[in-house]
Amino acid sequence: MLGVSLVLAAGPACTEAVSFADLARHAEYSDLRISPDGKHVAAKAVVDGKPVLAIVDLVTHKGVVVKPRDGNEVYQLWWANNQRIIYNETTDLAGWDAPFATGELFGVNADGTGAKLLFGYRAGGSSIATHIQKPQSELASAEMIDTLPGDDRHVLVGVWSWYSYKDGAFTQLNVMNVMDGTMRPAGTAPVRDASFVVDHHGVARFAIGDDAHAHRQVYYRTGESQPWKLLFDAPLGSFAPTPLVFSGDDRLVFMHCDAAGKVDALCPWKVDGEAMQPAVWSSDTVELDHLIRSLDHKDLVGVASMPGLPMVQAIAPHADSIALIGSMSKALPGESVSIESTTQDGSKAILLASSDMDPGTYYLWDRKSGQTTPLLKSRSWIDPNRMAEMQPVSFKARDGLTVHGYLSTPPGQEQAHHLPMVVFVHGGPFGIRDWWGFDPYVQMLATHGYAVLQVNYRGSGGYGGAFQVAGYRQWGGAMQDDVTDATKWAVAQGIADAGRICIFGGSYGGYAALEGVAKEPGLYRCAIGYVGVYDLAKLERWSDATDSSAGESFFRGVLGSDPAKLAAISPDTQAAKIKAQVMLVVGGQDTRVPPDQGRAMRAALQKAGNEPEWFYEPGEGHGFYGEDHRASLFQKVVGFLDRNIGSASAGASKPH
Repeated sequence: MLGVSLVLAAGPACTEAVSFADLARHAEYSDLRISPDGKHVAAKAVVDGKPVLAIVDLVTHKGVVVKPRDGNEVYQLWWANNQRIIYNETTDLAGWDAPFATGELFGVNADGTGAKLLFGYRAGGSSIATHIQKPQSELASAEMIDTLPGDDRHVLVGVWSWYSYKDGAFTQLNVMNVMDGTMRPAGTAPVRDASFVVDHHGVARFAIGDDAHAHRQVYYRTGESQPWKLLFDAPLGSFAPTPLVFSGDDRLVFMHCDAAGKVDALCPWKVDGEAMQPAVWSSDTVELDHLIRSLDHKDLVGVASMPGLPMVQAIAPHADSIALIGSMSKALPGESVSIESTTQDGSKAILLASSDMDPGTYYLWDRKSGQTTPLLKSRSWIDPNRMAEMQPVSFKARDGLTVHGYLSTPPGQEQAHHLPMVVFVHGGPFGIRDWWGFDPYVQMLATHGYAVLQVNYRGSGGYGGAFQVAGYRQWGGAMQDDVTDATKWAVAQGIADAGRICIFGGSYGGYAALEGVAKEPGLYRCAIGYVGVYDLAKLERWSDATDSSAGESFFRGVLGSDPAKLAAISPDTQAAKIKAQVMLVVGGQDTRVPPDQGRAMRAALQKAGNEPEWFYEPGEGHGFYGEDHRASLFQKVVGFLDRNIGSASAGASKPH
């Protein structure tokens, strides 16, 4: 039995501040999915401290849990038909900040019976009845491509061999039986590590991927047995139209397209004649975040984006999905509402309402009854009333480029001035951006007395290809200047106390933190480098980011390969310039940024007479995933800040 109540009751308000342990906890419920007939809901859940697949009967409110193998975690789940769920799992893998997908596919019935490993390296085994088809063990990974609505027996999956890791694999498309895992081939991708766009007949018609030179390539075929044709081939830094979804009648394909003067646009591409049509949506500011489909999932009806706060723009203004999002948003002011899952006929839907202060509540909407019922909270222990607000901000960088970001202030100090501030720099750096929404790291800082400034510096994703390309080969240059300009903007606005500013970031953000205090020694009192990059030449040689030819080409294209230039913008060669106090956080199993990066930075600072605080966790990778380790990280980070820019630092001299 599922040890939770299906419908939440309001609890008493919390009277104590949220603890680091509570902020560090993983979500209790996520990825709610309703069955095609609307009779069951499945979700990823944590029950008795263990991650499981939870399945609830919406009529009886009774449920079952399916435990992953060997302490693994459920990763993704799909309803293959009214009674059968396909899911995959993750396992702890050295070097990663979260469990890593095993590449296996599992199946289970809604009542918990019929559990079976359908594909993967542990599938198969001996069988007495040799005439019975069985899945075979393969050193390969599989991913779900499409659930093939209307076909209760099969799903479309992609499979790639582990032997082709170096340069990626040409994914093999297969139609898989959801009961026994047997497969029949349905084509092979024409480009390595491809993603696919499937029509409403379950045929993968587009394949998108990067070649060995980091060229973005888009292929098209007219049917399953037809040859692939190269439609677009865009070198690194240039634009390639990208297909996203078919129209309900399969006559159009909606694509990211290039529109004059626009950051992003959505254009229909006519299948008959293969011609691009005028844009049905465009933005001067940001790229689209995701598409909104009709409740029966057949038609494209709107676009969601995030220029600052979440925004929904209708393509079909009277569509049922648009009306539902609008009514729920009106009923829940301040919340961002998304449709997470729907029944096949669109008569029921799972909605998620969340915000910057609210991790989210899932709701069940029923067209027939007209009711919307709360189901489960993502993190029930978080009291949104005690969380910090996140407000969009923008400013002009020194060269006139508009840069966007977010400002969070301690609860109750939204109008305060001259606050101690942390500039929190996101990683990536390319193609990644900060979003409006609940962020445990931001809340860890803001609820403990610090204003938090996040900057979507040039190179970040979400603001168009030109904005991202503007960051290429700008490590330590214009990308860093954007962070500096954001910091100075916050001081000029009276938000931050100029003498109490710290810079903090993970991965590339760790680089930016240490580069920031080297390049601007008078601007920041302290810096926290979290699994950061400090020697760029070594990163190219030793990071797993450059294991593939495409990764190596991308790395050299966006960063450069001249050893002298890379050394000049590496923080470990500039340690003598750093006057601020430094904290270094390192994961001993990190393969993306090996721990030697942190050790080298520590040694360079020691040589310069600036002993850093050192937090080394041997069992963590590229970011701390374990709840206890993350809670300890939060405690140490806030303690470091308190000593340097918080109340404990009163009377300390300003940086020079």
